[in-house]
Amino acid sequence: MDPAENVILHIEDDENDALLLQHAFTQAGISQALVVVRDGQAAMDYLAGDGAPADHPLPCLVLLDLNMPGGSGIDVLKWIRRTPSVSTLPVVVLTASKHDGDIHRAYLQGANGYLVKPNRLEDIIAMARAIKDYWLVQNRGSVRP
Repeated sequence: MDPAENVILHIEDDENDALLLQHAFTQAGISQALVVVRDGQAAMDYLAGDGAPADHPLPCLVLLDLNMPGGSGIDVLKWIRRTPSVSTLPVVVLTASKHDGDIHRAYLQGANGYLVKPNRLEDIIAMARAIKDYWLVQNRGSVRP
């Protein structure tokens, strides 16, 4: 298995949301490590390899919050799509925003999916199972040369 298949990057500034998703992933039987970064700049640094060992694995999936410090999720998404080394990474927006404008803007900038954070733990676990089934089992992403 490719080392990148073992890492999911979760870009989330709310520690409680990050912990809930980690718990839900465990309950859903997701084996990939969930690497959490707290802001947009940290996400771009991680994906560019800054501040980490040169061989740190790129993720198989990016879960991206929209509203956070250090660069909005849209800014991070734009950066990902114009950076050749990571431009084909699947990026799923995972945010509290249900606003049509945010959804439209995310897809215009190249989001592969848009999920609204559920409020109930049972629903978060169900969402984690859906992420596992589609993004980690069924979907075949771009192959890096």
